[in-house]
Amino acid sequence: MSSRAQVIHLQALSGQLYQVFRHVLEVVLAPLGLFYVLLTLTNLTGGLLAALGWALVAVARRVLTRSPVPAVLWLTTGLLVVRTAIGYATGSVFLYFLQPTVQNFVIAFVLLATVPLRRPLIARLADDFCAFPAALTSNLRVQRFFRRVSLLWALVFLTNGAATLWVLARATLSSFLMVTTAGSFTLVAVAAVVSLLWFRRELRGEGIRLRFGAAPAS
Repeated sequence: MSSRAQVIHLQALSGQLYQVFRHVLEVVLAPLGLFYVLLTLTNLTGGLLAALGWALVAVARRVLTRSPVPAVLWLTTGLLVVRTAIGYATGSVFLYFLQPTVQNFVIAFVLLATVPLRRPLIARLADDFCAFPAALTSNLRVQRFFRRVSLLWALVFLTNGAATLWVLARATLSSFLMVTTAGSFTLVAVAAVVSLLWFRRELRGEGIRLRFGAAPAS
């Protein structure tokens, strides 16, 4: 490691946290909440259309305003279209929630399949939550980290998929939503902390330090 660390400045921490909260609200909490509320107040079709409508409006708003559409929003919206079509065609809440359970396994496979790439899928998804400068993403050690952390997140999605499938087969809808949402967020939060600590260790080994906030004027 060099005697003088390279300092890379990122967006202010408050902005990073807001970005994370916004993405979680937009792609997970809002469509799930709308589905449950409209399912309770109307019927399955109402719940399906409410969740899908939210996702499509979120994408359309960004396209019309020429704002970048996060990869995670494209991914979840595309999967939601398929879920809604199958749920509407079959009229089955079980099949509607079986699909995201299966999708956990699909995402795990995709993460593993993109490991050999220069920028695996996990690196592209990370950009949605924290835009890394080219000076960081071009670093060979950072690229190696994203390949390795892809294995961790593949395990997370495999575990989440297996646990969700087990609960889906045994619990009521309200219990399923409560248990799986809490369990999934806990698992993802733990994996995110582990990934962050691992990332910081890799950067220290490369002589790189991250600072939140704009660089001071010279």
